[in-house]
Amino acid sequence: MGELKMEGASASSPIKKVIDFGIDPGDYGKSDSLRYLILSQVAEEKYEKSIEDLRAFYRKESEYPTFKVKIERFVNHSIDLIFAIKAKKTFPGVKQLTRAKQQELRDRFKDHFKELVYMLKKIEKIERDLSIEDARSTIYVIRAFWISFVAIMTTWFIMETFQGLAMTSFVVITDTAEKIMDFIISKIGL
Repeated sequence: MGELKMEGASASSPIKKVIDFGIDPGDYGKSDSLRYLILSQVAEEKYEKSIEDLRAFYRKESEYPTFKVKIERFVNHSIDLIFAIKAKKTFPGVKQLTRAKQQELRDRFKDHFKELVYMLKKIEKIERDLSIEDARSTIYVIRAFWISFVAIMTTWFIMETFQGLAMTSFVVITDTAEKIMDFIISKIGL
């Protein structure tokens, strides 16, 4: 890979920060997602705001009863990662460390950030899976109602056929047989 030159990009620009963190810009997700909100706040070093927003997301009422239980450990771990990122980023005396230790600190920071991306993706996946599960159960209920309706209508039609049409057919056949017998008797002369 070639060297990426960024003329005119300051150290605080979003492009520079994404490159510093070592993640793909696509890992931020959609602009209206929790992942984008938290990661952009961490990138802008608004750690307390990102933790507050993550806790608010956790406290928010969900339409899925098991959602909070399933994401609790991921939210707690994400908060721990944000604290770790803050500690690595605001490490006092970083300039007095050797270059190797500074690089190690940056590498740990990047690892924490990548792990935070992974945790937020897991939270989104859990929400998406619960949504799909909910949709499937709705489809099953609708399908059960449809099958029940078809079974009831088929049973009604069969009963109507045997009780109504069968009786009518029996009356018509009996009447026709009596007329034929009367005609034969009248022709024979009995």
